[in-house]
Amino acid sequence: MTVDGELARTRASYDATADLYAQSVGTEISESIEAALDRLLLDNVASLFSDGGRVGDLGCGPGRVSAFLAGHGVDVVGIDLSIRMLEVGRRAHPHLCFAAGDLAALPLADHSLDGAVCWYSIIHTAPDRLGRVFDELARVLAPGGYLLLAFQAGNGEARHRSDVRGTAVALTNYLHDPDDVVRSLTGAGFLVASRVVRDPELAHESSPQAFVEARLRSFAEASQALGVVVHDD
Repeated sequence: MTVDGELARTRASYDATADLYAQSVGTEISESIEAALDRLLLDNVASLFSDGGRVGDLGCGPGRVSAFLAGHGVDVVGIDLSIRMLEVGRRAHPHLCFAAGDLAALPLADHSLDGAVCWYSIIHTAPDRLGRVFDELARVLAPGGYLLLAFQAGNGEARHRSDVRGTAVALTNYLHDPDDVVRSLTGAGFLVASRVVRDPELAHESSPQAFVEARLRSFAEASQALGVVVHDD
């Protein structure tokens, strides 16, 4: 399958099940879907940017994280591959800003975000394509910008489904190896600040859940890593 074909299939799956997804998962962050650790990490993002800075909710679905951050005073934009998901998000959160886009080709200017959250949005990206996604995140984040990733943890294996939420829709999820994610982030110019993997503890979880916090190297840090001396004139 070509990359374009895989993206098209993922979009079609979420377009077909957007309303069912919202009915099942909701359009807000909740205790039934997010464990205490998960909500604590999102609280941390809100505290980092409640006094300024723009954050991207990348792979936003119906805007659950976008709404959470906006409710804490964060300037946030939600971006998703699925047009129908965005329609659900706009109905639920008409005051928020949403746009269509692919994680590997975001409709954002260079260095236009101070922070980004990918809340279970890299789960449809094959392990060998994570580097391209992280390069794109590095493009849109300002130097020193913050990144939070959430994903199901495994060894990079794929889970293929031919029935999504009771509909005959095909979808592939990847259980990423946290070590591979950290290596890919480092290769894209990020400094990893923390990595946490927790056991599945909620009813809908069947695998460990991983969370990685990182920040993009500053120009000085990137130059130092390359052995280039930067002089402040």
